[in-house]
Formats: sequence, C-alpha cells, structure tokens
Amino acid sequence: MKHTPGGSSSGSVAAVAAGLCPLALGTQVIGSTIRPAAFCGIVGFKPTYGRIPIDGLVQCANSVEHIGYFTQDVAGSAFVAPLLCRDWRSEGRVPAESLPVLGVPDGPYLAQASAEALAAFEDQLTLLKKSGYRICRVQVFSDIERINRLHMRMVFAEMAQVHAPWFTRYETLYRPRTLAAIHEGQTVSDEELAQGREGRARLRETLEAQMKEMGIDLWVSPATQGPAPEGLDSTGSPLMNLPWTYAGLPAITIPAALAANKLPLGLQCVGAAMADEQVLACVAPMADILSSHCGSQEYKA
Repeated sequence: MKHTPGGSSSGSVAAVAAGLCPLALGTQVIGSTIRPAAFCGIVGFKPTYGRIPIDGLVQCANSVEHIGYFTQDVAGSAFVAPLLCRDWRSEGRVPAESLPVLGVPDGPYLAQASAEALAAFEDQLTLLKKSGYRICRVQVFSDIERINRLHMRMVFAEMAQVHAPWFTRYETLYRPRTLAAIHEGQTVSDEELAQGREGRARLRETLEAQMKEMGIDLWVSPATQGPAPEGLDSTGSPLMNLPWTYAGLPAITIPAALAANKLPLGLQCVGAAMADEQVLACVAPMADILSSHCGSQEYKA
C-alpha cells in the first residue's frame, strides 16, 4: 500500500472501496469518516450528532462522538440512513425541481486546503453553477485556529477521562501519538473543558444563522486538504472536517475529482442540524454531475 486509506476508520473504508462489502460503519470525532471516504473515492456520511446512537461504543470523546458509515454511492447511503438514524423522515426530501443554494466558507478555514484541492474545488463550483446551482460565498470561521484548538483540547481531555480507569496500568502499551494526546488531555482544566463543550452550540447557532440569513441549504468545501498522503505514517489532516464535527452538523463527502497523482479528491457537503434527509436528497444530483466529469481534469499541486 503506497498511500494511506485515511483513518481512523481505515479498515471500514478500505473494505467498501475494495468492494468487499457494500456498507461499513465508521466513527468520527474530527474527520475519521469524511476524510477516509474522500481519500478512497467513495461516499462517507456522518449524520447529525446523536442521530445514530452510540450505546455500547468505547468512546473517544463523548461531546463529538459520531457514528457514520461508508457506501459505494449516495443511493446506498440514502438506503441505509432510515435503518440507522433515529426518527428518519422520508417526507423530508427536497423536491426534484428545487436546486439547493450552496454556501462557500471563504476565509482562513478554506485556506487550510492545498492549492491543488482548492483548484479542484473552484472547478467543481463552476461546474455546479453551470448546472443551475447558486453559489453564495460567505466569510466564515474567521477564528478557525481558536475553533481547532477548542475542539482538539476538548477531545484530548475527554480521551483522558475515558482511559483513566486503565491508563496508569497500561500506559507503556499505548502508541506514542495516543499517549501524547492523553497526556495533553490531562493538562486541560475543568474550565477549559467546559468552554470547549459550550463552544459547540455557539458555533452551530452561528452557522445556522448564516444559512438562514443568506438562504444557504448546504455548505460545500474540499473534504480534505489534498489527496491521500504517501505511506502509512499518517492518516492525513482532518482540519477540513473539524469545524463541522465540532458543531455536530450532518456531513457527507462525494467523489469529485482526481489529483495529479490519480488519487481521489472529495467534495464535502454540510447541512443544518437534523436536516440529514435534505442533505442526502440534495447531494444525489450533485454527485451525478461531478461523477460525469471526475477524472476528465486533473490538478497539480
């Protein structure tokens, strides 16, 4: 294997991408469903926080612990959603004649992506605009570094809490990266943890207020900073997924382009909380449009 399939849901995404199974579950506390799906050129769906129960899961960070899943296409994701998600509303579909307004989160968040990913993203927007979609650019996430820090410190603190019962006894068995995360989590004060948890609702309210004000139905962005990194030392950066996970909003990635090295690039689409039904309905025609051009243009770093 020359490139990572992404993680941490590596086995699940690789199995679906290889055609070994039509469906596999994943988890996401930062980007562990959306990112690997994008790297492997399949569909990854992370519903609204709490929409799929996490009962019985050995958790990483309860405040942002999502269960998501991988399928070969959007149709498969839509088929499975009513079986996994609480209180699924089949009547919540968007009419076929209605095209969603797409919001682009301009600013420092988007600047985290590579030049290659951004070039592909702009071409995807152009293609969708030519197909009748309205694109609305909004300055958002001006404090993305603060959001990233709040989220990561909260995750590490909750990891430390989860592992506390056995960490002292088995500390020497932990992988270095996990060990470092838990040690950092032990330095997070109760006050800082509370701030991290409170920030989730504030960010969600801000994003949904912007959606309402501008008439945005879906936020769209690159699903990853670029194609899958070479080797297995890293599963890639989850920063393009982080704020949406922090806010607990439903997100999906669909195959959208090929990078210069022929590896997939995904488009990430995010809706309002509990609007999972609309997200899946909206992205189905978008996926068809992008798939018809996927591979016809390649992007260099």
